[in-house]
Amino acid sequence: MIQYRNNYVTIFESQLFKTTSTVIQTDDCVIVVDPTWLPNEVEKIRQYVNKVKKKRPVYLLFTHSDWDHILGYGAFPDATVIGSEQLSERNDKEQIIEQIQIFDSKYYLDRDYPIVYPKIDLVVREEGQVINIGNTSLTFYIANGHTDDGLFTIVEPYGIWIAGDYLSDVEFPYIYFSSDKYEETLAKTEFILKNHDVSLLIPGHGHVTESIEEIQKRKEVSLNYIKKLRNAIVNEHDSLHLLENYSYIRGMKAFHEANINLIKGELSR
Repeated sequence: MIQYRNNYVTIFESQLFKTTSTVIQTDDCVIVVDPTWLPNEVEKIRQYVNKVKKKRPVYLLFTHSDWDHILGYGAFPDATVIGSEQLSERNDKEQIIEQIQIFDSKYYLDRDYPIVYPKIDLVVREEGQVINIGNTSLTFYIANGHTDDGLFTIVEPYGIWIAGDYLSDVEFPYIYFSSDKYEETLAKTEFILKNHDVSLLIPGHGHVTESIEEIQKRKEVSLNYIKKLRNAIVNEHDSLHLLENYSYIRGMKAFHEANINLIKGELSR
């Protein structure tokens, strides 16, 4: 389904995990972000891109290497691919592809494109790096914590902030790499809002927002979750109450438990 649309942006929402896939149209190019999930969903995104691109080049941007975010790579073989240096140089690429194949096998899913790990053409190596495509400007900020290879991307002059798996309104922080790095990433919110005229935030899961106040609220909610979870672990208190405002607790408990185990490991070092 289409969650959001304006003159420049179309955001597709998957039936799974409210995952967003974004298509941005500028005068210079078409940018496709994390096209994903079910084969028919990826196909709809591909058909839409083919319909609207005309003679513009297509760029494929990956926010991070989670398998559910890179599985649509093979559907856009002619696109120029953008991603972080860490995503490009991972040593567990085969394991990530195996996760996709396990998912497809479990649900008897067939795809009409190859399942391969993305080959990055334009590598983002540093904080604040800018890629210009005509009058379209992409500014990148390192966004680690959820994974170790994430990016925030600001698309200007449209004020679009592509956040990857941060600043969601439906998920608490899923911390696969580092809670400290996750906090550092969230702390970049104020800098980004101060230095860019943000008009639209697009999280990897959940709903977009045009409200600066909502962006700041999501940042604080995420920071509070990490802080309170860390305190609960230190004091040996139960922390399940931290999930009470989320709608899908049964499916989220495993991620919360994984956060507990990760932070326990961090505290023991």
